[in-house]
This record gives sequence, C-alpha cells and structure tokens, in this order.
Amino acid sequence: MSEQHPTHAQRSPAEQATAPPPRPGALQAPPEQPTGITGWTGWVIFAGLTMLVLGGFQAVMGLVSLFNTDFYVITPDNLAIPVNYTTWGWTHLILGLVVALAGAAILAGKTWGRVVGIILAALQAIATFAWLPAYPFWSTIVIVVDLLVIYALAIHGGEMRLFDRER
Repeated sequence: MSEQHPTHAQRSPAEQATAPPPRPGALQAPPEQPTGITGWTGWVIFAGLTMLVLGGFQAVMGLVSLFNTDFYVITPDNLAIPVNYTTWGWTHLILGLVVALAGAAILAGKTWGRVVGIILAALQAIATFAWLPAYPFWSTIVIVVDLLVIYALAIHGGEMRLFDRER
C-alpha cells in the first residue's frame, strides 16, 4: 500500500514549522475567507449612515444657497473658488443627492457603493474645503466626517457583504 502524505495545509502547526514549504505549483488549500463579522463592520455601517446624513445636509446647503444667498457669512467673491452662490448651490445639491444614494448602496453591501462612496466622500471634502470661508464651523465638521467615511470604506468596506448575508 502506498502511504499518503498530508498536504502542507493539513499538517499540524508543529509539523508546519519544521516542514519545508510546499513547492511552487503544488495544490494548496484556498486562503481562509473571513467567516464572521468583526467590530469594524460598525465603521462601515457608520460610513453608510453618515453618507446618508451628510448627503442630506449637503443637499440642504445647496438649497439654502439657491433660495437665500444672504444666509452666508461672506460674499461669493471671497470664496476659495470665486463663483456665484447659485453655481455652488447646484453643486452641493447634486453632490449631496449622489452621496446619499451611495450611502444606501453601502448599507446594502454593494461594492459599487463602496467605490463610489470613497470617490464621492473625497470630492465632497474638496468641495466643502472650497466652501470653508463661507461657513467655517460647519465646513470643518463635514470635512472631518468625510475623512472618517473614506477610512472606514477603504479599510473595512468588504465586511459589509458578510453582514448582509448573516442578517
């Protein structure tokens, strides 16, 4: 009878430490897939919910700019990018709606939502940075939360698919 040799993946930890690594091209077990949800999924949920909320706030900022240009602290000429408030209003309204939709996609575990979410959070942070002189306190809050969203989606966004399956 021929003796069967266990594969590298089937050996005990002690055997793996002393045994040579498998040769290139040898059959190996696929890498372990995560089977559970970690605490980092909470950050992804936070990112999705935050994008929903920030998208709504951004849209409101756009509506205010369209309907009440006297609300802001400075004139359009003193903005980082000198444009009229109507242009900024439409920019914020459209960005806000798209960010909110991406947040909903993230909560649904969609990969495209994660990618779009990272891109849109970066664009929203840049657009809000240009808005900083007009409303400094609020703009700073929006930029900080955008950075938290980017981190959560880039590092742990893939865990949301597991969360969606286990619900």
